[in-house]
Amino acid sequence: MALLIIASEKGARMKPFVMPEIEAYAEAHSASESEVRRRLREETNLTMECPQMVVGPLEGAFLQIMALSVGARRVLEIGTFTGYSALCFAESLPDDGQVITCDIDSDSTALAMRYWRQSPHGAKIHLRLAPALETLQAISGPFDLIFIDADKVNYVNYYHRALDLIAERGVILIDNVLWGGEVLKSLPPDSNTAIIQELNRMVRA
Repeated sequence: MALLIIASEKGARMKPFVMPEIEAYAEAHSASESEVRRRLREETNLTMECPQMVVGPLEGAFLQIMALSVGARRVLEIGTFTGYSALCFAESLPDDGQVITCDIDSDSTALAMRYWRQSPHGAKIHLRLAPALETLQAISGPFDLIFIDADKVNYVNYYHRALDLIAERGVILIDNVLWGGEVLKSLPPDSNTAIIQELNRMVRA
């Protein structure tokens, strides 16, 4: 099992690590996102609260590269939002691949499902609309890739369960682990930062 912690800039409180001009340049010189994903991202930006939570094209491409690199057939995603990252994974899986994604927000996932139905890869995605910890106890592994990107208060719990569900040569991806630079503070300003610091220490141990 391999573990990779990644830091994106999405989230209501995230401070950008990369200049917008650099990100735009990188997007312009990277593989294009699918038309369905582009429209999903645009509607998310126009209609959803905290649209910055959506995975962008560059991070989506990274997720696809990771899924392809491990030859993933089963992916578990903890945190769906509007389904962009789930669709990224589905597009990179073989025809018999499966993405299980879990969330509790019926509004954001309704938007997700509408766009999944428009994609030839959407049938690979299976939504579990329930608290993630309940879903994680109910499902069985192994999964080739697990992506944790949900409520920070449960990050440690999600990580422990992910260790039980990941395949021997699988990869666990964890988002937001630098938390806009807040993790550098010796006295964490809030509980989310403290939990992320605890998780990072646990992963390192």
